[in-house]
Amino acid sequence: MTRRLSGLGLRLEGRQAETLAPSGAEIIEVPMTALDRRRVRRRLTAPGGMELLLAFPTGTYLAPGSVLDSINGITYVVAAAPEDVAAVVPRSMGEAARVAHAIGNLHRDFVEDGEAFLALWDAPIELLLTRLGVPFTRERRPFLGRPAWEHEGE
Repeated sequence: MTRRLSGLGLRLEGRQAETLAPSGAEIIEVPMTALDRRRVRRRLTAPGGMELLLAFPTGTYLAPGSVLDSINGITYVVAAAPEDVAAVVPRSMGEAARVAHAIGNLHRDFVEDGEAFLALWDAPIELLLTRLGVPFTRERRPFLGRPAWEHEGE
């Protein structure tokens, strides 16, 4: 079965499935990377095999927790998929500020995640962090910031 999802406003504000799904409804999380959550005109297959055709207006952001659709008692919800990130654990506030400033100069997001800060991993980020001498590891974690290309023109 294929469903076309369209006609939403420019921004979905991360509505929680539990508040919109009928009680007792099954919830299926549809994992999406930071970039996927911006690709709003495409075909995707949800876990369980349901094919969804996305056709949202340009600029729509599918926040984790956004309800994509409810079909036959099953609610499909956006989830942040694990992706390659640099997990940085600064040794001091000063080091955190220097790293955040340097990553910001590359027009990248640097988001807090528990005891670490995360940036989407790529070769320039790895080179920058190595040159700064800050402790970091390459990991697979959900990333809640914006992809690098979204910062252009700010």
